Amino acid sequence: MSRDETPPGLTQATARKALGQHFLFDPDILKRTALAAGPIEGRTVIEVGPGPGGLTRALLDNGAAKVIAVEADERFAQALQSWPEAKSGRLHVILKDARKVRWEEMLAELGGTTPAMMISNLPYNVGTPLLVAWLKSGPWRGEMALMFQKEVAERVCAKPNTDQYGRLAVLTHAVTDPHIAFTLPPGAFRPPPKVDSAVAVLHPLPPEKVFPHLDKLEEVAGAAFGQRRKMLRAGLKPLAKRHGLKAVEWLQSLDIDPTARAETLIQDEFRRMAASLVK
Repeated sequence: MSRDETPPGLTQATARKALGQHFLFDPDILKRTALAAGPIEGRTVIEVGPGPGGLTRALLDNGAAKVIAVEADERFAQALQSWPEAKSGRLHVILKDARKVRWEEMLAELGGTTPAMMISNLPYNVGTPLLVAWLKSGPWRGEMALMFQKEVAERVCAKPNTDQYGRLAVLTHAVTDPHIAFTLPPGAFRPPPKVDSAVAVLHPLPPEKVFPHLDKLEEVAGAAFGQRRKMLRAGLKPLAKRHGLKAVEWLQSLDIDPTARAETLIQDEFRRMAASLVK
């Protein structure tokens, strides 16, 4: 079989640019992605954007007890619904925009076990908003292994004092321990994207280490990184004012240097600012 042929059993249909579709067919890469976050045997796995079903097949073949595949493209959803695993109830195919899914309700309706794993080659145009929604979700969400554009994966996993460090990394580290498992060149996909891709693995933090006020943390990080080149006292001035605070005094009360810049702050400092705004 040539690299440009679709493997047997998968849907013969072209990718749609509007849906951010780029497909993987290499069985070794698919297995590596399926197992990147750890063993999946006996687990419920949620997959967004299964497309022709390459990763779906890898998830099923490596022991997932139940795979819930959310697909916005009717061509692929219909094809997956014809698989034997769909008829037996081991594979559930949901034709829907993943951004509109009520995940916890869906898991309960389909009899999925929790915490459910999230393993996906995410469509490029919905990856970041989906991740933020999952970070804010409850204990139903377990380990995640998510394929992003490489630059997005780097922003997800970034540490302080790096160019990639920003709002997304602050949110991610508040509830998970993330790392990049591996990267892939454009040629691994069909059609090839214009950039490299990477699988980010996010393991949930122990409950006692999770920061519970992600909306406030997102508000603080968004304001701090909204003007990266400014000192905190300037960048956070509008936010402080909205909360009836004076930026310099507020930061000093939290033992945070008002002249520092957002990219130098560690997770604990962002947490202190966010916690102080919780009423």
